[in-house]
Amino acid sequence: MQAPESGRSVVRAREDGERRWFFGGGEHIWKATAEETNGAFLLFEDRIDQGKVTPLHIHPESDETMIVLEGEILMHLDGVEHRVGAGGVAMAPRGVPHAFKVVGANGVRLLCLHTPGCCQAFYRDASEPTANTGEARATGPVDMERVQASAAKNGGIEILGPPPFAHA
Repeated sequence: MQAPESGRSVVRAREDGERRWFFGGGEHIWKATAEETNGAFLLFEDRIDQGKVTPLHIHPESDETMIVLEGEILMHLDGVEHRVGAGGVAMAPRGVPHAFKVVGANGVRLLCLHTPGCCQAFYRDASEPTANTGEARATGPVDMERVQASAAKNGGIEILGPPPFAHA
């Protein structure tokens, strides 16, 4: 499917969208890019295996909303942990420290929405295209050095420290 021009409507089916292996772990399927939404937001599906954990971080210039489609995450928001299962939502306003851990036995599928879409350069540089075309999760290398390098180069995220979970 060819990407629409900026300001045009976007319609994508479940398996449609640019697929990228994120070096922090997980496959992204980009549903609506910052270019397609005139910078209003970036929306991608994230398919992640059980056990993935993120470092404690903030997004200084965007709000991050996660909508869990399948599975379960443990979301650390501003010092408090919350279990978020299928159908649940967690929103980290810009500047609020947060992290998450995938606790669902079969991993998790979630939608990740950044408003505005100013984190896109970070995610693009911290990932690479994948040839995966099906519902199975793509796999690839986890390279936190590349994630940190992209954060330093592109902004959009500030890594504050290690995962805040007792058993990360």
